[in-house]
Amino acid sequence: MTALGFLYPGHSGEDDYPRIEQLLGSDIRLDVVHTDIGVDAHRVDALREMGSTERLAAGMDGLRLAGAETVVWACTSGSFVYGWEGAQDQVRALARLGGMPASSTSFAFVHAALELGVRRVAVAATYPEEVTALFADFLRAGGLEVVAVRSSGIVTAAEVGTWGEEEVLTLARAADGADAQAVLLPDTALHTAAHLSLLEKALSKPVLTANQVSVWEGLRLADRRVNAPALGTLFTREPIVQV
Repeated sequence: MTALGFLYPGHSGEDDYPRIEQLLGSDIRLDVVHTDIGVDAHRVDALREMGSTERLAAGMDGLRLAGAETVVWACTSGSFVYGWEGAQDQVRALARLGGMPASSTSFAFVHAALELGVRRVAVAATYPEEVTALFADFLRAGGLEVVAVRSSGIVTAAEVGTWGEEEVLTLARAADGADAQAVLLPDTALHTAAHLSLLEKALSKPVLTANQVSVWEGLRLADRRVNAPALGTLFTREPIVQV
């Protein structure tokens, strides 16, 4: 059994994780511990507070007790708002607190894109424009070229969590363009696990979503590969380990 740990802020799209665990169809366990979201607002000040070391530290005991082998801070906006260097400091603090390999969803997007050989990406974000721009800057710092950006201007994670398949597909299509090799949907409050096959079929290219890449990143940290085509192109990369 490989046990992956996730620190997830509040309660919005976290039911993606048991769905993904089921779709993995192997000896993988996803342990999710909820952290205090503080003010539910896609504002830079609120997001920086949400991703503070003190708030993350409060969730680490639960993951250690669960026997997690890796930890991912499953919050894109609560990591990229610190910038590339600040997000690295955040991950290093998590590794020290947990005594285990650590990462965050922001880094997961960069690592996943590089895994797929993707350099040119489109961003389909639920966030306001100011916050979306910071994510685009983060991707550029990771060596990716952002060729298109779409912002939905939603302020709260609670509202994002109410979106269904139609809204998710509409957002992805609005951001997509001929120059983009992949489309990225960065919000972990957005339910996407059930829609990945539809999204990739509709856009005819890889689609990377926040909860999807968070789980993939946890597996990467644990040096595991699982073939799960229902979770998108990212989960069909060789070498395959299938139980």
